[in-house]
Amino acid sequence: MHFEPKNPPRTFTIGSQGKIQMKDCASILLHPDEQVTFKTESGGEYDLARKDWGFYATPSLNGRLPSFGLRGVLIKNRETNRFFVLLVEKGKEALFDDYCHIENLAVVAWLDCEEALENLEKKLDDQ
Repeated sequence: MHFEPKNPPRTFTIGSQGKIQMKDCASILLHPDEQVTFKTESGGEYDLARKDWGFYATPSLNGRLPSFGLRGVLIKNRETNRFFVLLVEKGKEALFDDYCHIENLAVVAWLDCEEALENLEKKLDDQ
């Protein structure tokens, strides 16, 4: 692994209204079979693992991710028609709902429970 901090961070504006200021703080080069863990102040964890074929973008959606206090959700940006997988901290769903309203995002499916994942799997099998 190679960690390269950006000091000062590169800043840029995002969001449909251009009001969100992001800070690009670092670059990390992962080699195959290396992992980094990102942590929240409340104890949540998010692992990103590199393989020789690409990345595991999240821990298991219905296992380790919920145990870390995070909920996977598939959303669609109604303006750009682009889809994203986001991770929402448990207990912060109201903040997430507000963000979705401001950014014109639609929840396609929550990806954090057996029932939701099995429903998606069934829909795909029925096609």
